[in-house]
Amino acid sequence: MEILVENASSPAGFLIMGFSDSPDLQTLLFMVFLLIYLFTVLGNLLIISLYSTDARLKKPMYFFLCNMSLLDISYSSVSAPYLLHIFTTGNKYIQFQMCMVQLFFFNSFASMEYLLLTTMAFDRYMAICKPLSYPRIMNQRVCNFLAVSAWLAGFIAGAPVTMLCSALSYCSSNIINHFFCDVTALLKLSCDDTSPVEFVMFAQGVFLLFSCFVLTVMSYVYILSAILKITSREGRYKTFSTCGSHLTVVTLFYILVVCVYMKPTSSYSLDEGKFLSVLYVNVIPMLNPIIYSLRNKDVKGAINKTLMGNVEKFHF
Repeated sequence: MEILVENASSPAGFLIMGFSDSPDLQTLLFMVFLLIYLFTVLGNLLIISLYSTDARLKKPMYFFLCNMSLLDISYSSVSAPYLLHIFTTGNKYIQFQMCMVQLFFFNSFASMEYLLLTTMAFDRYMAICKPLSYPRIMNQRVCNFLAVSAWLAGFIAGAPVTMLCSALSYCSSNIINHFFCDVTALLKLSCDDTSPVEFVMFAQGVFLLFSCFVLTVMSYVYILSAILKITSREGRYKTFSTCGSHLTVVTLFYILVVCVYMKPTSSYSLDEGKFLSVLYVNVIPMLNPIIYSLRNKDVKGAINKTLMGNVEKFHF
């Protein structure tokens, strides 16, 4: 049943449409999203555990990777548990306050993702282009500062859009055509002028997303230039392999974000955006540990060491 939201100051809540009401698909969708979420949590916890226990990973690159793993768990946890709740109970209702909390954390963690990816690109630039200065500049204090700054800046960036959305009137319908409280879906429901929200989103896109993208691209231009100057083919491959996994994650993330959010509101399709959102909200956080594990020699070595240690304990 559709519930109308009439009072902007104290709206009742929303209904999350999700993907399908077909009983035949509910179990299948539940299993798919449950497995994705479990792999995301377990895979990223493995990266965090390896960094905490393996001395070979006590480097700035893996410190930021550890932060990224913690962020990916948090990022996917914004939407996945509530979506699984919908699949199991059939209750699609979410309180207005909880919807705004979900919106805030989603926007915050997305902003942190850009900032951490940019920080990791800067770390690779320093390691490859400034190897003699790298240990002195990228010390633990600097790494802590960069990581904490990314987390704090992300929370600050998530606040303006959330506050503006919470002040809008939602008088036409409260059915959100999405699987979580996404800003694009909420704006479609508002009967107020949404241009202030869209302006803030555009401004953040220019000053945060675009600046992070430019800094990342500039870092890799210098990195590729330095790699091409290496005479040995084996040396070029070895140097590039240290940043290949990060470049893969950056490329996937930015392509999907541009496809979902960098479109005019008039041409934005909620159904298309909903399915693309699954890729960068749920699938990429699951793939990140796999990409870093397959393409990084140190991480693969740490995993093999852990597995062999467990096998020896079992035999003993």
